[in-house]
Amino acid sequence: MKNMTDKNIEVELRGPLTQEKYRELVDFFDKEGKFKEDKDRVIIDYSSFMPGEGLMGRNKDIRLRVTNGRPEIIIKIGKWSGTDDREEVSVYAEKGSFDNLVKIFALLGMTKGVLAIRKIKVFDYREIEFSLVDLNGYGYSFEAEKMVEGGHDREATKEEIKKVCLDLGLKLFSDQEFSDFITDLNKNINEVFDYDNYQKDYFKNRFGL
Repeated sequence: MKNMTDKNIEVELRGPLTQEKYRELVDFFDKEGKFKEDKDRVIIDYSSFMPGEGLMGRNKDIRLRVTNGRPEIIIKIGKWSGTDDREEVSVYAEKGSFDNLVKIFALLGMTKGVLAIRKIKVFDYREIEFSLVDLNGYGYSFEAEKMVEGGHDREATKEEIKKVCLDLGLKLFSDQEFSDFITDLNKNINEVFDYDNYQKDYFKNRFGL
């Protein structure tokens, strides 16, 4: 289980990127920051279909995801928006167990979710983690985050991240812009996963998970 330290609050700001800005940032962070890793990720977001949660304004994020072949159950507590600070708890599972996790979630009543595929380049720059996201060939975005302790001044951390983003010439999503952005992705590139249509070893066969 990760995030068992006091730093379990994720403070995160997001925004869109053009292809030109994406490439510019990769070059810049390669020189001025520290490359951490490439992530190939598959996500099932169940909260979009949970009663009382939905797409935006939710206060609970329940997801299954696989990053570079490693499955994970992840829950985030707090408002999901263009800029947020949420408690994050996650548990890793054994490689090759993703289909089994999907079945367990279905038995618990979570049968429907948004399925998303992402490629992400992660860098550290000025003590902030920047994730540059390839939206499955549809476009690009970024996430800038810091993990802080529960009693930390979250607003001050947001301002710190915001200043660095603005220094880099990055545009930040407003809450409405982020809502429109996610709605667009759900319409055009994300999929609806429905366990009622699930076939044995689906994720293993499709993604090699």
